[in-house]
Amino acid sequence: MKNKLLYIITVLIWGSTWIAIKFQLGSVDPLVSTFYRFSIAALILMLFCYIRGLDMRFSIKDHLFLALFGSLLFSVNYWMVYVAEIYITSGVVAVTFSSIVFMNIINGAIFLKTPIKAQMVVGAVIGIIGICFIFFLEIKSFDFSDKNVQGLCMCFLSVLLASFGNIISSRNSKNNLPIIQANAFGMTHGAVVLLLLAVFLGKEFNLSFSTSYFVSLFYLAIFGSILAFGSYLTLISEIGADKASYAIMLVPVVALIISSFFEGYVWNFQAVFGLILVLTGNFMALRKKITI
Repeated sequence: MKNKLLYIITVLIWGSTWIAIKFQLGSVDPLVSTFYRFSIAALILMLFCYIRGLDMRFSIKDHLFLALFGSLLFSVNYWMVYVAEIYITSGVVAVTFSSIVFMNIINGAIFLKTPIKAQMVVGAVIGIIGICFIFFLEIKSFDFSDKNVQGLCMCFLSVLLASFGNIISSRNSKNNLPIIQANAFGMTHGAVVLLLLAVFLGKEFNLSFSTSYFVSLFYLAIFGSILAFGSYLTLISEIGADKASYAIMLVPVVALIISSFFEGYVWNFQAVFGLILVLTGNFMALRKKITI
């Protein structure tokens, strides 16, 4: 029951952040907005750890892994997603991000010696086919212009970095590093990397004082970062990075359901069929597996 709840929380929150990210794109550079997001999240988590009196003492080796974890999962990869959405449609981003399932399966087998499961691979294939059906028109209209290719490459690199971050998180959990403290340090390290990169690239640290920007920023920091990542990374520690990543396939589906109410998205037969495939892929992947 606990894992199901974590799965649902992850999917629902990240499904809603797709809309919130749109309000971050505009007058503030995406790199700076990403820095603001994880700085706020890191500060809140650090304060929470201090108030609760949680143990924040880790070995030098653990701190090195926490720095690597934060740099991979709470840093440049998110900036790349923000930038990619400027060049390519959200549907193409959704399909690309779904590939994290395969990356986690492969990286888990390489770095964690996690056995590859037949049903997980089949479930991933079915799920991604479903995502392709849902976003068929956007994928069909994709052309290989320089900007589109640039956006696609950034998106794939973002997914690869996120997958490595998932694997490091799984390693940290196996070494008994608590999720809350690990996320607090990880997001701090991630924010520092973003700060250094923004300074190096000469980005302007300005702010948009619109209500939509501030509300979406704090929503992304508190819900999208603290709560969703807390749930997702706990899920990784419980069932593994390969299985947990299937939640990401449902994220764009939830985003479209929300869009149906707020942006007038209309579900056609093709999209409904795609949804059925995504759900089928999740069911196959998360039930009892057969080892290859």
